[in-house]
Amino acid sequence: MTLSRLSLPFALIGALVLSACTQGGFSDPNDPNRQAKQGAAIGAGVGALAGILAGDDAEERRRGAVIGAVVGGAGGAIIGNQLDRQEADLRAQLGNDNVSIQNTGDRLIVTMPQDILFATNSASLRPDLQRDLRTVGQSLLAYPNTTVQVVGHTDNTGDASFNFDLSQRRAQSVASVLTSEGVPSFRIQSIGRGEDQPIASNLTPEGRAQNRRVEIVILPNA
Repeated sequence: MTLSRLSLPFALIGALVLSACTQGGFSDPNDPNRQAKQGAAIGAGVGALAGILAGDDAEERRRGAVIGAVVGGAGGAIIGNQLDRQEADLRAQLGNDNVSIQNTGDRLIVTMPQDILFATNSASLRPDLQRDLRTVGQSLLAYPNTTVQVVGHTDNTGDASFNFDLSQRRAQSVASVLTSEGVPSFRIQSIGRGEDQPIASNLTPEGRAQNRRVEIVILPNA
């Protein structure tokens, strides 16, 4: 199969997916089913491309594109719908306005500022602020077909190696609360990023506060 034969199907399907993601409410943040719709569209596009690539001639490529679009669209819709439901549940149950939830369409990212979880330079969780972590743990039990990455981040104040170690220990502390709620340890991975992945400028106190965070990344299993 030559590049010229592939270029048109790639362009057409890419245009369809892009159009689907920007029309019909996919970009409406108030649409509770936006990720299910987007997941179905993207899954259909990816599945169709896979079907095209698997075919040896024009007829097989057409048949593969149809089958791939159907299978991929269904799988993408299921994942997107699960994320939409879990996101809605978490928003209703979490009681701290400082906790943010981002639904990217293929994962949920629950971000908790480290300042509400830990004292300065400490990896010991504050007992009075573990309720939200336990709520996340219960959500993980309610949606068992997921894996979780607990990722610790710091600002750039102090020694880089100390910050890396601190971020790792803080991620492990958060993961331990999730396992104490009954989430199997094999579903959880603790990761320390130290100061390497800032989301704001470290030149201001406000930016450094944003960079000190723990992210709980919830990934649906394929």
